[in-house]
Amino acid sequence: MAPTFTLKPGTEWATAWQRCQAVAPEAFRFDRVLNLWNGAWQADGRPLPATTPVDGTPIAGPPRLDAATAHFAVRASLDQHRAWREVPLADRKAQVGAALDAMAEHRDLLALLLVWEIGKPWRLARADVDRAIDGVRWYVAEIDRMMAGRSPLPGPVSNIASWNYPMSVLVHAMLVQALAGNAVIAKTPTDGGVACLTLACALATREGLPVTLVSGSGGELSEALVRAPEIGCVSFVGGRDTGARVATAVADLGKPHILEQEGLNTWGVWNFSDWDAFAPQIRKTFDYAKQRCTAYPRFVVQRSAFADFLAHYLPAVRQVTLGHPLAVPDPDGPLPELDFGPLINAAKAKELGDQVAEAVDRGAIPLHRGDLAAGRFLPGQDTSAYVPPVTLLNPPPSSPLHHAEPFGPVDTIVLVDTEAELLAAMNASNGALVATLSCDDPAVYERLAPQIRAFKVGHGTPRSRGDREELFGGFGASWRGAFVGGELLVRAVTRGTAADERVPGNFPDYHLMP
Repeated sequence: MAPTFTLKPGTEWATAWQRCQAVAPEAFRFDRVLNLWNGAWQADGRPLPATTPVDGTPIAGPPRLDAATAHFAVRASLDQHRAWREVPLADRKAQVGAALDAMAEHRDLLALLLVWEIGKPWRLARADVDRAIDGVRWYVAEIDRMMAGRSPLPGPVSNIASWNYPMSVLVHAMLVQALAGNAVIAKTPTDGGVACLTLACALATREGLPVTLVSGSGGELSEALVRAPEIGCVSFVGGRDTGARVATAVADLGKPHILEQEGLNTWGVWNFSDWDAFAPQIRKTFDYAKQRCTAYPRFVVQRSAFADFLAHYLPAVRQVTLGHPLAVPDPDGPLPELDFGPLINAAKAKELGDQVAEAVDRGAIPLHRGDLAAGRFLPGQDTSAYVPPVTLLNPPPSSPLHHAEPFGPVDTIVLVDTEAELLAAMNASNGALVATLSCDDPAVYERLAPQIRAFKVGHGTPRSRGDREELFGGFGASWRGAFVGGELLVRAVTRGTAADERVPGNFPDYHLMP
């Protein structure tokens, strides 16, 4: 008999909310979070209703500001910026370090909020928090050499980021930007993460960091957060459609920018035989339902190796586990070690399901279809945001799954017969962030890898965004503006002494690799 699951005691949303109110009563009210601007928590904005993707029940929504109030917030941030940039680096290091200590103290609460707000499994939610804290601690230790001969920007850094990594991408960037002498502004993602970001910003603000956190629609706030003359730099993480609009705005204004956009990251298999090393990596590619900018949703496989590929791929994908991230068979037992929980919302789940059905209707061959019945769920819970793993062979060119990142647990496989076909298929999206090529001969890898349009190309192993010294960027339409990671992140949000400085990046008038 299958076990009956129950919600782990102490992990309820109501309990997490009460803990937030106890830790940061200035930022959390009875039924809403507040916006943070002009150095204070403001009870403005119109709170939107929201539900958790975990089980469809209500949670706190973002308090959306109007455009006029957003402009006031940006002007106030400029005042903070002018004061903060004069704070000695040693004091900035101490204040950022104190904020990190506070976040470490409340690490599990921040992680629990990520579970409820964006559906991350417990293991991955804690890792997201840890990567933010540990990554910024490295910058605190290294910032003196990185700031040598450099100064803060003329105005604050405006951050507009997607919902999937609130801590290890957005909070991490904000704290490094502040460490480098800038005030920082962040817009909460529309789809989730507002409570986690509110708690993190409350802890940072208590230590005197010049943080602004506002909510609102991208269209309504973009005039303030992107085009306002007070803004010193725009940092964007998200899709290509929105990114293209931001890119047009910052290019028109000549404003420093960092625009990380999606790309179809691919894994090529060519003249390859080490299947025992390949197979264990497949399951890990499904972490967080492939809702990552560095996920691998496309495999480009040499036709003659397809039988061997399937013999190792299919057993691995059948081991993928999903379900309610907080459901346990024993109330006293640990939280589950799941590969993924829900997608960000039921609408995304339906959209992806429709894309799969349409691709199959137009000729794609389903090689694997998972079943929600195998997942871990509470009795009677809403599962509308959950999608089991799916693998399709040869999606038709008319399908979005052929050329775009699905941002869900759907793999597509394309078969090729020549090196030229391999490279064309791996470059289908006009640029990517990462790629991997599995081939036995190192010389073949060294010859083919430079022709793959991805910022990082692994030899038989997946690449990630990276931490600490590791650089990060993208080729083609996957990235615009300055590259980041290591000292490049600090260079992107500071100014050198040369008036004509060219930072490494992908700009309209030049492309400069580190």
